[in-house]
Amino acid sequence: MAGIETLSWEPLFAMRLDVAYDRAQPVGGENKRGIFPVVGGTFEGPRMRGRVLDGGADWVSWRSDGTMLIDVRTALETDDGALISMQYTGLSTPTSPEAAARFARREPGPYEDLYLHTTPRFETAHEKYEWLNRVIAVSNGMRTDDGPLYHVFAIK
Repeated sequence: MAGIETLSWEPLFAMRLDVAYDRAQPVGGENKRGIFPVVGGTFEGPRMRGRVLDGGADWVSWRSDGTMLIDVRTALETDDGALISMQYTGLSTPTSPEAAARFARREPGPYEDLYLHTTPRFETAHEKYEWLNRVIAVSNGMRTDDGPLYHVFAIK
């Protein structure tokens, strides 16, 4: 029996993002900030699958220690036509100097290279997926050749 000392979860979906790094825009003065356009992607899980719509962005900022603060807003469209707003914050930080060097060169690395976790939230008016409006989610992420890959889990 689960109690307050445990955490139960179930997989929601895996999501790959297409990010237009070549269109990234620096913003801010002394603070290191940038806007990275999310121009597409896909997601697939046990209860839903579809595509990430063009038009989202990651409003990134960096701490002085190199930690990247993630702030993404994007839209999902399921394969049956439902629109879902997805917003998540989190952080990404290299786990070693070698991982930091690979990250700076935008090279993919193993999952262990980055501490990359987010807390997604969802909104939809679609009846089939309205249960997402009440989900607390977390994700594990990594950088791949194709861009960011996240595995998203619902906390039960």
